[in-house]
Amino acid sequence: MITLKSVSKSFSGRKVLSDISLQINPGEFVCIIGRSGAGKSTLVHLIAGAEEVSSGTIAVDGVKLHAIPPMAMRLLRRRVGIVFQDGKLLSHLTVRENIAFPLEVCCASDQEIRKRTSELMRNMDLVNQAEALPYSLSGGEKARTAIARAIVHRPMVILLDEPTGNLDPEQSKQILALLQRINKDGTTVILATHDASLVDSLQTRVISLENGRITRDSAGGYRTARPQSHKLLGDLPTPPPDETALEPKPRTRKVRVTSINA
Repeated sequence: MITLKSVSKSFSGRKVLSDISLQINPGEFVCIIGRSGAGKSTLVHLIAGAEEVSSGTIAVDGVKLHAIPPMAMRLLRRRVGIVFQDGKLLSHLTVRENIAFPLEVCCASDQEIRKRTSELMRNMDLVNQAEALPYSLSGGEKARTAIARAIVHRPMVILLDEPTGNLDPEQSKQILALLQRINKDGTTVILATHDASLVDSLQTRVISLENGRITRDSAGGYRTARPQSHKLLGDLPTPPPDETALEPKPRTRKVRVTSINA
């Protein structure tokens, strides 16, 4: 579970996010939308622990990010995958090497690295590009490689900042299907995007930012909301029945009073 309480963020005195409070439950698929400069990327970076809040708190599984030591923060970041708009692939590494890189940093065994990397290249349709360098990849191939690298260590959360920003509609559909599959496997997905068609296709929880503030938090499409589901509101307990209402009411006997003249 990810919880933000009264989170604000400023850069050089300019407030980018103001008083953000929200909760994201395990297994949710959340879209963060808003115009350029609304604070989407900053919010993603704060949740990932890549930036520190100016005020307020962010907690992941009950652990406040600002209160844990650097070593614990590094361990926590292994449970979070992040994908940037430009992918940030390492230009001198092949597709296979880019995907394997997080596992190598974590000192995983060679056997585990080979197994997990090969598995993801098959799932992401990247087998034919395994030895290719990033400069030779299409936009969709770069995006799939970046996503594969982000989930290679099986994170509990994957954060994506405009992953379809440079893709054509067909490539965007492929990425959407991929993210839905990842979410179905149990990973929490938090997607910052301005792609209205993508959000409309998902019909999931949408958090809208405007001038650094939340203006909407509801399920639906990019511009239209639908009633929130129990998944968003939490499982609402069924109120117990009013037992007194179920008990048979005593029957009253009407008595006719007749006056008697003395």
